[in-house]
Amino acid sequence: MQLTRRKFLLLSSALCTSLILGNEAEAAEGKYATLIDLTKCDGCKGESIPKCVHACREYNKSRFPEPKKPIQPYWPRKTYEDWSDKKDLIDTLTPYNWIFVQKININGTEINIPIRCMHCDNPPCVRQCPFGALTKQPEGNSVINDKLCFGGAKCRDVCPWQIPQRQAGVGLYLDLLPKYAGGGVMYKCDLCKDKIKVGEEPACVVACRERLGEKAVFTFGKRMEIYSLAKNAKEKGLYVYGDKQNGGTSTLYLSSLPFELIEKALLEKKERFKMPLNVKNKIETTFNPIGKVILASGFLSMTGAIIGALASKRSSKEVKEDE
Repeated sequence: MQLTRRKFLLLSSALCTSLILGNEAEAAEGKYATLIDLTKCDGCKGESIPKCVHACREYNKSRFPEPKKPIQPYWPRKTYEDWSDKKDLIDTLTPYNWIFVQKININGTEINIPIRCMHCDNPPCVRQCPFGALTKQPEGNSVINDKLCFGGAKCRDVCPWQIPQRQAGVGLYLDLLPKYAGGGVMYKCDLCKDKIKVGEEPACVVACRERLGEKAVFTFGKRMEIYSLAKNAKEKGLYVYGDKQNGGTSTLYLSSLPFELIEKALLEKKERFKMPLNVKNKIETTFNPIGKVILASGFLSMTGAIIGALASKRSSKEVKEDE
């Protein structure tokens, strides 16, 4: 893919806006939320793959990364994250698997936990992305723009649940500095953004209901209704997770066992993904708009030099047409 002046101008315009102004205006609660009832999830026993996982993979497979090889290391590191030979993994989060069912056993009770992005009310990933590649959508979901992402993994670093996953060998860095800049693109659940924009439900929600009917694990709906359902369940003796963590999220869990026990079990098993309880939102104390202004100016200076070099290699006719 050739980086033309047109692409550069679009990119720089988007970056200037997001880097200098940030994404504060979009970091609102949103319209929708999901309730995940762990008392109903059996991990799709008897199925080769959990229905929610299969539905997610089928719906999003056209957007999965296709890395260009050989892959250059993420400078100055000598390693990179390449999941392209592990596309079939379904028991963890990867750039090719945006939801999975985590299994633990507590005192003889088997618990199955569908794990995907929590879609926080005030997501650190959105506010901390140095390139403005993440946005909080009006529907309540946070979305990674793979056309802007440079794979720096800052979103994963600040995510309390370590949700975003990186695939090297793809993305804008291939057009800019393939030997030195970036490490690919970050991927995660975006709540089937195109579906919910038109009032449809996420693929995982639909697939679960098709299997279990009224006993479905997932309930998707208006935020206030979902929170009301969680409150009622709590009054009946169930435990709720996600309503307080990180300042509140658009993904709530119900459990018959305290989440303290669930987190303890995950820690003891040394699971890659956990459910921390005391997650506080620290965005207001860490957000630095001045740093983004400096980063923006430095980035634009770098890409300005690059686009000049690229343009000089093209014929005058091509440059004229592009302008």
